[in-house]
Amino acid sequence: MVIRIVSGQNVVFLVIKFDYMKIFTSEQVKLIDKYTIENEPVSSINLMERAASQCIGWLTNKFSRNFTFKIFVGPGNNGGDGLAIARLLEQNDYKVAVYLIKVSDKLSPDASINLDLLIKNKKVTVKEIIQPDELPQINADDVTIDALFGYGLSRPLTGLAAETIEYLNRCPGPKVAIDIPSGLTGEGVVSGSAVFVAADTLTFQFPFLSFLFAENSNYIGKWRLMNIGLHPQIINQTPSVFHLLELNDISIKNRPEFGHKGTFGHALLIAGSSVMAGASVLSSKSCLRTGCGLITVHIPKDIANIIYAAFPESLVSTDLSNKHFSSLPDISKFSAIGIGPGIGTAKESVKALHELLEICNKPLVIDADALNIISMEKELLKIIPKNSVLTPHPLEFDRLFGKSTNSYERLLKQLDKAHELGICIVLKGHYTSVASPDGTCYFNSTGNSGMATGGSGDVLTGIILSLLAQGYESKTAAINGVFIHGMAGDIAAEETGMEALIASDIINCIGKAFIKIKLTQDEKS
Repeated sequence: MVIRIVSGQNVVFLVIKFDYMKIFTSEQVKLIDKYTIENEPVSSINLMERAASQCIGWLTNKFSRNFTFKIFVGPGNNGGDGLAIARLLEQNDYKVAVYLIKVSDKLSPDASINLDLLIKNKKVTVKEIIQPDELPQINADDVTIDALFGYGLSRPLTGLAAETIEYLNRCPGPKVAIDIPSGLTGEGVVSGSAVFVAADTLTFQFPFLSFLFAENSNYIGKWRLMNIGLHPQIINQTPSVFHLLELNDISIKNRPEFGHKGTFGHALLIAGSSVMAGASVLSSKSCLRTGCGLITVHIPKDIANIIYAAFPESLVSTDLSNKHFSSLPDISKFSAIGIGPGIGTAKESVKALHELLEICNKPLVIDADALNIISMEKELLKIIPKNSVLTPHPLEFDRLFGKSTNSYERLLKQLDKAHELGICIVLKGHYTSVASPDGTCYFNSTGNSGMATGGSGDVLTGIILSLLAQGYESKTAAINGVFIHGMAGDIAAEETGMEALIASDIINCIGKAFIKIKLTQDEKS
């Protein structure tokens, strides 16, 4: 736990950084706000002022005084945030205009107070919008701020609110949402067409679950956390199964000075076929780069020379088949086993995978074609060893467990299946999620779209296999593995650009990722 002092506009408060940032439901956030007000104590209007002050710091750093802010507010506390932001922007000598969208004759108490303060100021125009044709013209040098509806929204927008959002989305200029884009809920995915399309979303203390779903990304833009000092006690006490991984959360084992190859584990990788030799090279290289002592690659005879030439540091075990995976080596000497990249789905491979699942008593990571085989032979799901790590992308996941209509439904199914089968499921994507048998789920914050390239998943398999071989338990291996993989990809993207990034670049940057993680770890200790 890390404690630091944060200074906002006219306010100083403690920020306590807990292990694993929790992601709360909308109802939980409401209770956390309430507890903070009652137990800090701080009045609700002053908590709103604190939130507005944090937004002002970002807005004034982002936009020069050449811009005009046009702020659209609703009747609730999100509107109150927008009104407070308008007043503080004017105090910072920005041009500001406020538009109160009259979807209700009543304002929340705090919105009403902030409206009165703004009117008394007399320097900011506040116009009530009753009809869509009263909406203002918006130009390219206007910053549109959406403070219409916050996280408490429970149904799609209609009427004047929907028409306002649709109009704003058609207008030019930068767009910023406060708390959450209006029309979006804290959980789930977009269900209606009237959702504000933000380039940036300034949200308070925690991200919402909906921020992590691909379907919502175009509405949220880049989301940024405004830390408003919510009460640490209630944050600590409020349970959540969802967490966001950050650099401080990752812990790497120290390597003993007198360690040898055997100390750091011997991994077995079953990968590759006559038409997909590269998968075995990428996975085995990333495995050894991640720190295990030895790796043996079990491959068809026809591609043995490829491994010898491309990766001389590996040991080789040749299959009975020339073309594909058909038989198992003696698995007793290995610390952990990985299977799947490039093995194909031949009948002999199905039979050999079945045999492995039945006899395996070692930590196991299952990827790619091994997952495809299991999706073809669903009865294999029942014999996957407990605490195995599965690493599907969304299409592989749907083939394994049935189609999902959206990312939220798939996430709930991921949690359910991880618990039911007693396994870790790594669902790959921009925010790769790790669901564990204990019912918890961790979203990864590293990685970039340059990693959407052939072989990137093979690299992840090798990283997780290496950590399993070194003795990390499966949940930790999966969590650390996705973070290291993403961080190596981020470092590679900085060096090559995202467009030029290939899977080998990720492998080459694994060491730099470890250095960065260990520096942070040393600073904490």
